[in-house]
This record gives sequence, structure tokens and C-alpha cells, in this order.
Amino acid sequence: MSKLSRKERKMLRRILIAAAILIAASVLPLPDGLPVWPLYLIAYFIIGWDVLYDALRNIRNGQLFDENFLMAIATVGAFATAEYAEAVFVMLFYQTGELFQSYAVGKSRRSIAALMDIRPDTANVELLDGSTEEADPEDVAVGQTIVVKPGERVPLDGTVLSGASSLDTAALTGEAAPRDVVPGDAVISGCVNLSGVLRVRVDRPSHESTVAKILDLVENASEKKAVSEQFITRFARYYTPCVVFAALALAVVPPLLFGGGWGDWFHRALIFLVVSCPCALVISVPLSFFGGIGGASRCGILVKGSNYLETLARAETVVFDKTGTLTRGAFTVTEVRPQPGFEQDALLETAALAEVWSDHPISLSLRAACGKTPDAGRVAHVEEIAGHGVTAVVDGRAVAVGNRRLMERLGVAVEETSPAAGTVVHVAVETTYAGFILISDLLKEDAASAIAALKNCGVKRTVLLTGDSEAAAQAVAAEVGVDEFHAGLLPADKVEQMERILADNRRGAVAFVGDGINDAPVLSRADIGIAMGALGSDAAIEAADIVLMDDKPSRIAAAIGISRKTVRIVRQNIAFALGVKFAVLLLGALGHASMWLAVFADVGVAFIAILNAMRCLQTKEFQ
Repeated sequence: MSKLSRKERKMLRRILIAAAILIAASVLPLPDGLPVWPLYLIAYFIIGWDVLYDALRNIRNGQLFDENFLMAIATVGAFATAEYAEAVFVMLFYQTGELFQSYAVGKSRRSIAALMDIRPDTANVELLDGSTEEADPEDVAVGQTIVVKPGERVPLDGTVLSGASSLDTAALTGEAAPRDVVPGDAVISGCVNLSGVLRVRVDRPSHESTVAKILDLVENASEKKAVSEQFITRFARYYTPCVVFAALALAVVPPLLFGGGWGDWFHRALIFLVVSCPCALVISVPLSFFGGIGGASRCGILVKGSNYLETLARAETVVFDKTGTLTRGAFTVTEVRPQPGFEQDALLETAALAEVWSDHPISLSLRAACGKTPDAGRVAHVEEIAGHGVTAVVDGRAVAVGNRRLMERLGVAVEETSPAAGTVVHVAVETTYAGFILISDLLKEDAASAIAALKNCGVKRTVLLTGDSEAAAQAVAAEVGVDEFHAGLLPADKVEQMERILADNRRGAVAFVGDGINDAPVLSRADIGIAMGALGSDAAIEAADIVLMDDKPSRIAAAIGISRKTVRIVRQNIAFALGVKFAVLLLGALGHASMWLAVFADVGVAFIAILNAMRCLQTKEFQ
């Protein structure tokens, strides 16, 4: 009872009172001459007055054919033929099904609404004198400092200025293990601070925070309906009036053609109406998708709509970006090989200076390897060329830092190299080749197991697309086990490759997994775009259909598993409901079905379908 809403508890009381009166009217003897039908009528109005009211209101508004109309006609007709107990029982069982439906939907909503608890109501803003005051997170400006105490949720995205602690990210990522943070680390809103006090500089306003984006995705997910949902909506729109006219024909045509038997055929028509109510489909199909989205969210997988869940279930090809998706995106300089006439340290410093204004991971790794903060005053005329590299004037000399394509573009002859796996950054000074720097990126721990899990769940083809070198791409592809790779791609080349893959894959769906801003066009072009959400760019998250909050590629197989389970349950419910209904409709038309069997074919089938749909919430096997 405690888990029922106020409306549900009120309905439960009505059900119990009406059931008690029905039992009393059926079992207890009445004084001679006292009719029993008033007791049945009282029970009927207690349990069914709202159905009758809704039916009349909908008729007045021009919405004639719905389940309230079907129930009202069937039960009033049963009363008219002196089938009092059947009329009350049909309405009682129908309302019990409605109560169960309300509870099931409420449970699904509560599982998703639990995400709403990740939005803190207040933030402790640090004042100039070192004290703090509570403020609404929406009123905290970027650049202000907030204090997060142990046990509190991080209210806004930011960077740790001081303090060390562990953060519980389970509500966001589904990951049970806490994450340690120290000064300089980024923290995202919604995490729970477990131990030390943290001073955090706010990097994003409240409406752009991770929490705001998550809640926006969840709240809007139900607006994008799957093909199955759209089919059921259209089906019910035409199905209901058809069965009403079929029931009318069943009550009138046979007696006119064959003569007599009006009461018998009228009773068959009432049974036909009870059976035909489409609530099992109208309820269970959306509930299944709603449950699938809710179950996925508890695993740190945010699905923007049930249509994307349905598309993902058909995925046969999964295409990956490399950097930040299969690899950590944390680059480290592993080799510096200067040409004669250039010093190793000078080559590294020149490259770091040229990259001083870039925030690309490779640029950050060059500056980190340099060991000191480059003096930006020594650099002028910086130009970043997408997919190629950077040109600049360093200490008055023209410098180019980038890949082989940049060198070829500038007419610089490059030394043939076959280094170990990694990204080769070539450096030219005054159009003279100065050498190269090898930068390596480590694979994510679960990258290889993620590919294996995809193949185990039936994905037929895995592809790696990267702008990195052939050697780096080949090494990663071999280590993780993807079926094919394409290296040295510009953003436009990735879209072109995606077009080819889509053309080859005509039946199943193609999913693309990426995290960088240059992945946004490919994410949009794929049948289903999956973004690494926790560390990925805003553009990738906006362009994607599904967001993995913990950046683990192994979550992709879990997402596919959840989607396939959801679609499988939807199909089970459709086949079961239609199969039972059509069978009992036929039996009813032939006079071989009673009102009790009709009630099972309606409410009983709805019960079973709803129970089956609630299985979508169970995602432990994918965690």
C-alpha cells in the first residue's frame, strides 16, 4: 500500500468494496420478494462510475471509440440481458487491470525519476572572506568557487582547486567503484563526494551542466516513439471502430438472416466487445520501451528515444573512432628523433611552442613533455589546419608541426619511418625537415573485451576509422580485434567511409561510436550514433542518439543487449495479445466463449503483457 499513489489507494478501496458487495449478492440469501439486482447495481456504480463518465465525456468530445466506450457498452449490455454478476465482474476485473497498469507505469517512472535526485538544490559558494553561503546552482556564475563537503552532491561541473576525495559516480555511470580526484581534475555534477572537502572552480553554468543534460535527455526520451509504438497507435485508431461495427453486425445480421435468437447473438456481441479491447497492446508496448530506457539509464546508458532503442536492436555493424573511444586519449611522448643539425630538446620545444594555443590532446602532450610552460610571446601567426596540423612563426622562423599530409602540402620531404605504434608528429623549420616526435596513446582496459562482447552478441562487422597513421591504426586494430580499419582520415573522409559502410549494410543498422567534435558529422550520419558522454565533447553528445556516461566501450554490448531484450519483449506481447484475442473473438462469434473467457482475453492478457513488459527494467545481466 505504501508504494501506491493516493489515486491508486482510492481505486484499491473501490475494488475491495465492490468485490465484497458482489460476493454478498452472489452468496448471501435475500428475503423473499427482494430483488438482488440493486446490490449488483450498487457494486457496478462503485467500481465503474468513472468508466461510464469518461465514455460519455469522450462521446461528447467526438472521441467515440476507445476502451471506456467498449467497457461501458459491454457491461451495460450485460445488465440489460440480466447478466448482473458478469457485468460487475467484467468492470471489476477491468479496473483491477487499470490499477495494475498504473502501478507498473509508476514503478517504471520512479526508476527513471530516481535520476532526478542527482540534481542538488543548493551550492556552497565561497565568498571573498573565505566563508560560504548557500545559493541556487542556477545563480552560480562560471569562474566562482564552490565548496563540496563529504556526503554532498557536486552541484555544477568544474575543476578541483584544492582537496582530495573519492566520488561516487554510480547515479551517472552505473559504475560502483568510486573515482579519486585531486587538484586539477575535472568533476561533473551529480556525483557524490564521499570523503574530503573539495574546492571546485565552476566551469559551466547550471543549464549546461552534466546533470541538466542527463535530465533533459531522460525527460524528452518518451517523445521519440519507436516504429512499434507508432504501429500500435495507428492500429488502435482503426481497430477499435472496426470491432465495434463487427460486434453490431454480429448482434443484428445473423438473427435477420436466420431468424430468432436475438438474445443469444446480442450476448455473443457483448463478449466480442469485451475481448476486443486493445488495452493489452496500448499499455504494454510503450511500457516495454519506457522500461528499457529506464533500465539502460541505471547502467549509465542514456537513450534519447525508444526509436533509437529499436534501431540499436538491429545493429549488425559497429564503427569506432580510435582516440578517446578505444584508446584513453591521454597521449605521451615516447620518442623524439631529430634530423642531423637539430637537437632533441630543441625539436621538442619548437613543436611545443608551435602548439601553444591548441587544446588538442597531442598538443597538450607535447607541452607536457617539454617540461616547462612555453612562452607564448615567442610565437606569432599561428594557423591550425584541420586534419593536418599547425603552422606558426617561432622565434622569427616559420615552423610546421603535423602529419605527413601537412609536410606534403608544404613541399617538405619527409624521412621514411616505421616506428612502433603511435602517432608520428613531423616538424619542419623554414621548409627544412627537422625530425619527428612519436606520441603513443594507451588502449582502454576494456577495449578488446568490448569488441569480443559485440561479436558474441551477434554483431557481424566491426570497423575502425581514424585520422591517425596507418601504423598506429594497424596496431590498435590488431590488439583489440576489429575486422577492418581505415587510417589517415579527415573528418570529411570519415563521413565518406560511413556512406560506403551504410551502402554495404542494407539490412541491419550501422552504429558509430565516437567522442570528439570531429565525430559529430559521422554520429549524425550513422543509423545510430553513440557518444562517449563523460569525457566526450558537447557536440558529440548533442549529435548522438545514445550517450555512454562512463566512456567504457564495453557498455556498447550492454546497450545492444538491453535494446534487443526490449524489442523481443515488445514482439512477444504483440504476438501473445493478438493471438489470444483473435482466437477468443472467433470462439465468441461461434458461441463457444463465455463472458469469463472474454474477461481473461482482455484483462488477463493485459496482466500478463504488463508483467512481461516490466522485465525490461531488469538489467542486472548487462551490468
